[in-house]
Amino acid sequence: MSRKGKVLVAMSGGIDSTVAAMMLHEQGYEIVGITMKTWDYATSGGSKKETGCCSLDSINDAREVSVDMGFHHFIIDIRDEFGDYVIDNFVDEYIAGRTPNPCILCNTHIKWEALLKRADEMDCEFIATGHYAYVREQAGRKYISKAVDRHKDQSYVLWGLSQSCMERTLFPLAPYTKAEVRQMAADAGYENLSKKAESYEICFVPDNDYRGFLKRRNPELEQMVAGGKFLSVQDEIIGTHQGYPFYTIGQRKGLGQAFGEPMYVTEIRPKTNEVVLGRVDDLLRNGMQVYKTNAMKYEHFSLQDEVLTQIRYNDPGTMAQIIPQGDELRVEFQSHVRGVAPGQSAVFYEGDDVIGGGIIKSSIL
Repeated sequence: MSRKGKVLVAMSGGIDSTVAAMMLHEQGYEIVGITMKTWDYATSGGSKKETGCCSLDSINDAREVSVDMGFHHFIIDIRDEFGDYVIDNFVDEYIAGRTPNPCILCNTHIKWEALLKRADEMDCEFIATGHYAYVREQAGRKYISKAVDRHKDQSYVLWGLSQSCMERTLFPLAPYTKAEVRQMAADAGYENLSKKAESYEICFVPDNDYRGFLKRRNPELEQMVAGGKFLSVQDEIIGTHQGYPFYTIGQRKGLGQAFGEPMYVTEIRPKTNEVVLGRVDDLLRNGMQVYKTNAMKYEHFSLQDEVLTQIRYNDPGTMAQIIPQGDELRVEFQSHVRGVAPGQSAVFYEGDDVIGGGIIKSSIL
């Protein structure tokens, strides 16, 4: 047993998890590698070759690295629990007229729980991943903080982690830039990994065609929702659409018809199968209602006047006031925000630290 402890490292076969394992190995931890099979793309009916963290090539890459470094590697099949929770939620959210973020749901409810369960079975004290973020502590509470590399920072997708999960989590890459990580991989002899392209696709929709995925999962859906109405922001009928689940807030392309000027999806009404279109400024909102929250840095959310609020992964953020309302939060932006999409995550920052987050329930005009 290593004096530093035993760590279960989630290995996707990519450069980040490989370097994370390598760093911990060099620091004196006893390493066990684990690769999670979350999805079998062949069953989805997609047209693209399987890629990403669940592909056979990626699994083999992770195994080869483990053998090269001299530690054990295991593959676990969590397709059933992943599918029941993440994929069913993905479909249900679109049918409810919302735009889900399955990667956040997977991180907070599937991957971390699966890792901790296996860590306990293998007597591992810690788990580790290749995420770019810090786990910090203040007044006995763990919380996520932004990584050094702001272009790769993944604090936004980790807002849902529980205290018990963070207590045992290591993020070795937090102090490094992506360029430094690539160089470390190359210096260690993993030249191919250092040049490996990154995937930004949803793992179970590798062709990025979520509409096609919804149709394959629910063959009757397209017929059920076809022929809905496009409405203007004045509630005038201006056209017909293919069905409300196949549109997202802020969408401009792929509307299926021309309107003489750029038009954007500003609202989705699932009960009436209506999609509201407007000009770009019609996407502006004063605030939002947030539910399914997780307080992180502090035990509870409190009234905050100056909180940076991020509503999507690459959003630079907007200062806002958060107002607790029972189990929900009312968020009032200090300046108008464009494209608030129900179903996406809202994450609140105090400097670099994540106060907490939640799911956007609705926007406020």
